[in-house]
Amino acid sequence: MTLSNRINKHFALAAVATAAVAATSNAAVVYSGIVNIVVPANVDGIYMNVQTGAYANAAGSTVPGWDVNPYGTSLTGVSLYAAVGTGYMRNPGAGTSTSRTNIAAGTAIGAASFFYGSSNATIGTLVGQWTANSSGIFGFKFVAADNLTHYGWMRLAIGANAATRTIVDYGFESTAATGIGAGAVPAPGAVALLGLAGLISRRRRA
Repeated sequence: MTLSNRINKHFALAAVATAAVAATSNAAVVYSGIVNIVVPANVDGIYMNVQTGAYANAAGSTVPGWDVNPYGTSLTGVSLYAAVGTGYMRNPGAGTSTSRTNIAAGTAIGAASFFYGSSNATIGTLVGQWTANSSGIFGFKFVAADNLTHYGWMRLAIGANAATRTIVDYGFESTAATGIGAGAVPAPGAVALLGLAGLISRRRRA
């Protein structure tokens, strides 16, 4: 194969990889990375806009478009307050309890899930309860800037009691009405796939 043909073949493979990314980019997880935001034990807690990442330990009016609000002073439960359109997912195995919002990694969060407008996430040993000195995930839905419902997840680390809690990280689905797995992070991007295309090309001509 001539050098010209090899170059053309390499870029053809790269184009295929790029097209593959483009085909899936309309349904992608937006991930915060590790943020470790301490949630104060008071009546405000943390108001957060999950799209912009803006948050404050103050009234919700200080965070335009806020979506989620973990707060409270209780030693036995973390209160979750919701903006209009936001809902907190009930653990699928928790019956009708509004307090059992802790879900396992990989749990599907989407249209088939049951959501409450607000919740008091309690510490305990029952299905869906939270555990002291451990981290867990809650699922949520929210109305994004496009005025459509999106699904997401947030990880909370709980200390010796519920008054000690930290937002570790969170993620949400960029495409409206598209489900997400609890704890899901973005798939490899275009750069990785282009690198793979180059590797395939090199192996074939070796």
